Amino acid sequence: MKGNNLLSRVLALPLHWQIAIALVLAALVAAPSSPETTLFGASVVGVLDFIGGLFMNALKMIVVPLILSSIIVGVRNMAAQDAFGRVGAKTIGFYLVTGFGAILTGLILVNLIGPGEGESAQAMRNALPDPTEAMEKVEGRTAGDLIGIVSRAIPPNILEAALETQLLALIFVGVVFGYFMSRMSGPAADTLQNFWQGVHDVMILITMWIMKFAPIGVFALVGKTFIVSGFEVLGSLALYFITVLAALGVHFALWLPLLLRMVGGIRPYAYYGKILPAQLTAFSTASSSATLPVTINCAEQAGVPKRVTSFVLPLGATVNMDGTALYECVVVIFIAQVLGFDLTLAQQLLVVVLALLTSIGVAGIPAASLVAITLILTAVGLPAEAVALVLAVDRLLDMCRTAVNVTSDLTVTALVATTEGEQLLDARPQADAA
Repeated sequence: MKGNNLLSRVLALPLHWQIAIALVLAALVAAPSSPETTLFGASVVGVLDFIGGLFMNALKMIVVPLILSSIIVGVRNMAAQDAFGRVGAKTIGFYLVTGFGAILTGLILVNLIGPGEGESAQAMRNALPDPTEAMEKVEGRTAGDLIGIVSRAIPPNILEAALETQLLALIFVGVVFGYFMSRMSGPAADTLQNFWQGVHDVMILITMWIMKFAPIGVFALVGKTFIVSGFEVLGSLALYFITVLAALGVHFALWLPLLLRMVGGIRPYAYYGKILPAQLTAFSTASSSATLPVTINCAEQAGVPKRVTSFVLPLGATVNMDGTALYECVVVIFIAQVLGFDLTLAQQLLVVVLALLTSIGVAGIPAASLVAITLILTAVGLPAEAVALVLAVDRLLDMCRTAVNVTSDLTVTALVATTEGEQLLDARPQADAA
């Protein structure tokens, strides 16, 4: 009876608290476990992988129809009000500002802390992991992959782009379709508008249903990651790990809230409280795309209108990667420190620019972060195989940087909305606030 009461109380908690409890339970289960641990004859990792896979598949299932319907409806509404160009310019501008801010934060902290310098540097050089795994993932990738972003954006086959979840292509198709839909009139235009609006509304309802199972999915995904990665891998790379977390933390807890307050006039942590489910889901899934349905739902719950979320967020999930860009910058400087390379100011500025470009340009290809890092390493004269140094903790940091990516998307969405004259629900300061 007491157990039922406890379960009822937990289920009555807000979703973000349920997910937070799931994260703690995942760590508690993973601590005494190993990849070989079994329960009633079944592999614990296998069971968690199965449950987590179901949750991820459910989220990925609705990404394509949600992106298409969101972009089409959003662009149609903005174009009808002659706001499409203005909102698009604001969106790109804010994304560039947050991206450069994130990279510069990483650059400053990695130079100040110097995680690859000192006595530990020689030990890491001597223990440089086998680069085979890293090089296999990036084999055949060149700087030409950056140019490929243009060709990927215009798909030769719309159905193939949808099947392969090519987000840039889907966004392009949605923008073109939505824009020209706004130029139609009569019954056909009304039918199209009602159809795509209906698809969008259904996708949001499905998202809310899937999120009822989010705590279970989060528990499985994070538990498996902790068991497979292990906590002991943090030992030799502790200072590097702390440096990345500190840089992500500054961007997450200082720069983005400052933008919300100074530019949008929004109480930052009141807004963060409303988007917490998206942040925790991003941390758990390590995928901005898979989190997109939750991200859109959270933004709308916070009062951001659909005409803004339906354009800004799908675009952000594809091209706005603050956490990833910051991470790439820190990794390259860290590797240079470990190998004893003293990068000049010009080389470090090149790292900044390339980190921003590659976080966009290679987002749609496998092993995106590894590809980006190897391209930057080569550009500044460092051996590409040195990326193997950071593989041990890459998955754990991937979860953290994805949460920052999604938070940045939601921050820009709020800024665009407020500069368009919208007032976010319960997010702006009260008239008598200081």
